[in-house]
Amino acid sequence: MSADPPPFNLLVIGQRGRLQYEAALLAASLRASDPAFGGRLFVAEPQPNAFWSTDPRMDDAAVRGLLDQHGATILPFENRVFGESYPIGNKIEALLALPDEPFLFLDSDTLVTGALSSLPLDFARPSASLRCEGSWPEPEPYGPDRTGIWQALYERFGLDFATSLDPTQPEDYWRRYLYFNAGWFFHESPRRFGALFLEMARTIRDDPPPELVGQTLHPWLDQIALPLVIHALGGGRPGPELAGLDGDITCHWRRMPLFFARESDRAVEALRRIAAPNRIKKVLKAHEPFRQFIYQAKGTKARAMFDRADLPRREQAIRHRLRGAGLWID
Repeated sequence: MSADPPPFNLLVIGQRGRLQYEAALLAASLRASDPAFGGRLFVAEPQPNAFWSTDPRMDDAAVRGLLDQHGATILPFENRVFGESYPIGNKIEALLALPDEPFLFLDSDTLVTGALSSLPLDFARPSASLRCEGSWPEPEPYGPDRTGIWQALYERFGLDFATSLDPTQPEDYWRRYLYFNAGWFFHESPRRFGALFLEMARTIRDDPPPELVGQTLHPWLDQIALPLVIHALGGGRPGPELAGLDGDITCHWRRMPLFFARESDRAVEALRRIAAPNRIKKVLKAHEPFRQFIYQAKGTKARAMFDRADLPRREQAIRHRLRGAGLWID
């Protein structure tokens, strides 16, 4: 009989605005869906400093109370590189404030729908989410192609480019290259992972290889650097044993209209159940997308517009149809 997987820490970002409500929902979903989770839930909160024009800390006392009720630890951290110029960089800089123990990072717009603690995570071999589209790079007509762009990045950091490739995929097809959604990732050491992530992201931002001229780095910077970090630390693409992430165990929903349009019946039922108790409802309904889509009729209307077995291939097409029906909200 195999031993249970060891506990690990869970990291999410909590910040003024929508992220604080998303973090509150994530915390509630963790405790409802995995009451046996034995690790610590850290909600990392950026602190006001010169990198922010306004105070980025969570400003809803009810959210803080709900996080406390669900056993979350609010973890203050300092932005020293990104801040307001690239808020997505919070997920990079927050890593350096964590205890140096195995961790799983989840984007705040994630719902836990199963036993997260049951995942057989090999923390010595980091990995990340493959639920993404080929959003970066966008090669120019006269070059360099995807191979030239990615190879230049690997060479900049002294990494073996060839071993990162998936040879089963065609030349210049985006899936051939190591590319992740940064909605989840894990490793045994947040200090090592975070320091390398910060170094690589800052270098790409401040001193990109010539092959990146004409490429847009915002908002893709975290997803450009992440494959390099994971490859450098001996990791790679997730195996089938991690199918529960972006599957039956977690749902990275992105925006409420998208959630109701495309996610599974199981995920929708879990959300409605988790958000139903009055003590949770009175906090979440302060966030307009939650109020309109979970507690009012817009979620049901958005869901009725799409066949989950025959969704548009591109997310942009789903967004366009929702906007046309007056069912989009950020």
